[in-house]
Amino acid sequence: MRIPKAWIPLISKKIINDLLNKDLIIPQIPAETLVAKTEKLIMDELMAEDRLNEEVREILKKFSGDIEKGRLDYRKMFEITKKKLVAERGIIV
Repeated sequence: MRIPKAWIPLISKKIINDLLNKDLIIPQIPAETLVAKTEKLIMDELMAEDRLNEEVREILKKFSGDIEKGRLDYRKMFEITKKKLVAERGIIV
């Protein structure tokens, strides 16, 4: 599931605050730094999926003629291709 990028700071802060409030972590750096690092981690993960989607689009360009003629369903081919790349690379999306 995709989330709006504007939510990432809020989600990051909530994660870190919950971990701190429940004494699940003892930070060795300021909480603000933890929040910033968490934001970066989440963004990196979201960008990885964006890069994968772009790679799938590039692959499907080879089949644009068949897709345009209605011989292939773009959405179905997109999902199949993405699943194949995910399986081959051991990616978690």
